[in-house]
Amino acid sequence: MDLAYSTAGGVVGAAVTNYLSKNQERRQQRAAVMQQLLRVAAVRERVRAIVPSRRESPSWPLAGARLLATARFGVTAVLEDGHDAERAQREAIADLVVAALSAGIPRRILDFAGGSEERALQCEVITMVDLHLGGVLGESLEELMTQCAEYRQATAQHLLRALWHPWQTRLRMHARLRVLRQDAAALHRMQEAAMSVLAQPEHIEALAERLGRLSDQDPQRVNSPGPPA
Repeated sequence: MDLAYSTAGGVVGAAVTNYLSKNQERRQQRAAVMQQLLRVAAVRERVRAIVPSRRESPSWPLAGARLLATARFGVTAVLEDGHDAERAQREAIADLVVAALSAGIPRRILDFAGGSEERALQCEVITMVDLHLGGVLGESLEELMTQCAEYRQATAQHLLRALWHPWQTRLRMHARLRVLRQDAAALHRMQEAAMSVLAQPEHIEALAERLGRLSDQDPQRVNSPGPPA
C-alpha cells in the first residue's frame, strides 16, 4: 500500500511539475511576442523623414521588395537615428514571426499582422509626401489614415486573441481572416488612389525639388511643410 501511494504521489508530482513548467514556458513565449509587437510599432513611430533614395540599390539582408510608396516616389523613409525605416521594420517583423510561431500562432494571422504594419508605414510615407506638396490630398488623407489605423488595430487584436485564446481563435479564424482580407483590399484601393494623385508629373517634380533643396540646406528640416502646390 505504501508503495502504491508513493508511486501515485510520484506520478502526480511529475504531472504538476510538467504543468508548471509548460505554464512558465507559455508565459515566456507570450512575453516575447508582446515585446516584438512593441518593437515593430516603435519602428513606425520613430519615422522622422523622407529623403531622396540613392541611385544604387540598397543591399538588404532580408528578401522582399521595397514599399510601393517609397519606390514610386523615389524616396527613403528614415528613422530618428538616420537608419532606413523599411529595413528596420523588416527585421522587426522577422523577429516577431519567429517569436509568434514559437508561441503557436498560425502563420496566416502573422501575415496579416506584418502586412498591416507595412501598410501603416506606407501611409506614413504618403502623409510625408503630401506634407511636402502642401496638402494636395485634403480630407481624403484623413480618411486614409483612419482606415489604416483601424485595419492595423484589427490585425493586432486578432494576433493577441490567437496568443491568449488559441483554441477559440482557431474556431473563428476563417471568418475573421475573410473580413481582414476585405479590409486590406479596401485600404489598398485607398492607398492607390492617394498615390495616383501624388504621382502626377507636376507633383513628382515639385517633390524632388523640395527634398533636394532641403537636403542641401538643412537635413533636420527635411519634413517641414512646403508651400501649397
